[in-house]
Amino acid sequence: MPIRIYKPYTSSTRNRTISDFFEITRNFPEKSLTFFNHNARGRNNRGVITSRHRGGGHKRLYRLIDFKRNKLGIVARVFSIEYDPNRSSRISLLFYADGEKRYILHVNGLLVGDNVVSNFNVPIKLGNALPLGRIPLGTDVHNIEFQPGKGGQVARSAGAFAKVIAHQPFVVIVQLPSGKLRFFKKVCWATIGQVGNIEFSSLLRSKAGYNRWLGKRSHVRGVAMNPCDHPHGGGEGRSPIGRLRPLSPWGKPALGKKTRKSNKCTDKYMVN
Repeated sequence: MPIRIYKPYTSSTRNRTISDFFEITRNFPEKSLTFFNHNARGRNNRGVITSRHRGGGHKRLYRLIDFKRNKLGIVARVFSIEYDPNRSSRISLLFYADGEKRYILHVNGLLVGDNVVSNFNVPIKLGNALPLGRIPLGTDVHNIEFQPGKGGQVARSAGAFAKVIAHQPFVVIVQLPSGKLRFFKKVCWATIGQVGNIEFSSLLRSKAGYNRWLGKRSHVRGVAMNPCDHPHGGGEGRSPIGRLRPLSPWGKPALGKKTRKSNKCTDKYMVN
């Protein structure tokens, strides 16, 4: 994915980079696989803001992606590679031999006209899906299931991939994109290859309006507020936080304090 760099004709084009979309072969989605997905804008069912700084954003149709890959033994042909506004990766439209159409995450190196298939005994080829227990060591995979039949949940963003490290009697050790090692059941399915659009992380947003397109609203610093609105607020002129540690608006530790609760149900699957 080559990156197109703008010249600084205006302040909004200075340092701005975008994808040149050279791999895109179709400019409109498959109508039968799209639907409108309501944007909650950070509100709950009563309209009360529960997640701040969210709202607006560009209107977009949701593309229904096949994360389960459960059409076994039926060969599918890659008909087109398309842009998806809901994710960082591209998507591929598959035409199955029985006439059904489905979207999958685009695999880096997969071309229009290539064939892919899901089954228990298929070649180790880009885009094919099979259980982890049947994938050789050192193979790059993505779209990995946590639970059999639930659909892939791991390594789905642009450029992401995991690596099969070791086989054990009932589990497979996989190196996650973060570098950590985790146990997965041998019957969990995965797709061969790396997710496409691998240079997405190199793009520069360059202006505040880019975040507004994504539905991210601007923040106000706590030190710029009144003391009734934020623990960091108040004082004459610019003043330091004046606390032992930075706090959230509700008095919880912030900026470096780990808030994740230890999940004993999942920690047992981690190797390190």
